[in-house]
Amino acid sequence: MRFESLAALRERQFRLLFTGQLISLLGDSFSGIALAFAVLDLTGSATDLGYVFAAKTIPLVGFLLVGGVFADRLPRRAVMLTADVARLGSQGTVAVLVLTHSAQIWEIAALQAVAGTASAFFNPASTGLTPLTISPERLQQANGLRGLSMASAGIVGTAIGGIVVTAVGPGWALAVDAASFGFSAFYLAQLRLPPHVKLPVQSFVADLHEGWREFSSRTWVWVIVLSAAIGNMMGSVFSVLGVVISKQSLGGPLAWTVILVGLGAGSLIGGFVALRIHVRRSLFLGSSLLGFLAIPTALLALGAPAVVIAAGALLAGGANMIFNALWETSLQRHVPAASLSRVSAYDWFGSLAFQPIGLMLAGPAAAALGTSTTLWIAAGGSLAMAALAVATPSVRRLEG
Repeated sequence: MRFESLAALRERQFRLLFTGQLISLLGDSFSGIALAFAVLDLTGSATDLGYVFAAKTIPLVGFLLVGGVFADRLPRRAVMLTADVARLGSQGTVAVLVLTHSAQIWEIAALQAVAGTASAFFNPASTGLTPLTISPERLQQANGLRGLSMASAGIVGTAIGGIVVTAVGPGWALAVDAASFGFSAFYLAQLRLPPHVKLPVQSFVADLHEGWREFSSRTWVWVIVLSAAIGNMMGSVFSVLGVVISKQSLGGPLAWTVILVGLGAGSLIGGFVALRIHVRRSLFLGSSLLGFLAIPTALLALGAPAVVIAAGALLAGGANMIFNALWETSLQRHVPAASLSRVSAYDWFGSLAFQPIGLMLAGPAAAALGTSTTLWIAAGGSLAMAALAVATPSVRRLEG
């Protein structure tokens, strides 16, 4: 029996990239739940949790444009390898601090800032590297498989990570995350890629301006990024308050694990759909699904049981994964290769720009307005984000 949906994995270079990233994503899934409960075990404060999450996101946003320029100027694999080594060191140190019961909030926040900075270089390089590892006709399939790896790692890693955190504590789960970056670097080192094409010599500012011109000249690009900025800010409210509510009234780490596994399962299903979907106006289809992201936040606001919230998260995860695969393919097909990492950096920068605000304000807003009201505002913002994307003519008309 032939599995044509997996045909991209027959190409060795993409298979190496895919394997390394799958292992790294598994580690990240351990880290998500481990870091949250490590902070709550220390202080029990939703505000502290938001600050630690923001400590990673702020430098991620702040250095993305720098990372995009480096990823177009330098060999992208080298940029990704350096970032993996930095994240191995930062997450390994957090694990040691937590395991030795000597961690302080400021130390965890500072080390997450290092990890966020490294990710700011890794992410744009990854978007630009993928087309170099796969034949053009399998590009959407490759992006779909990357989405599947993200989803399957989310399910398996979150489930096992939740068990590890519950059984032996968050420190060991953080150690697994640190080790996963070492495996990612190992597989990246084995890639055999085309020679890096050097760009004409010009200043850093000129590089940024050139990337901005490519980004801003396409209305469908900046509208989607603006929509994502709103959506990610609202999603960060769910991330912070969801952990707190799970700890206080839904059953602790296991309840939050169930919700995250639901999200991962939906992403897995969405990834399989993305492998097979072929429509002329794919970006319009993907944008139309973004309204589903409001569902789990609304269910959390209603005080639904964890299993019901998980069902809503399943729908949201599927919709988001289909959108992401179609979005990345649209960028890779319609943006020139020489500026792809810089445009991707503006994408990441804009998409995450407001996320630290949501992370830092979630706790104070819940204290001032009430948890339920804060969650309803976040759900409404997610719906507004989807409406903005769908209402844009160039998003509806883009083909391919």
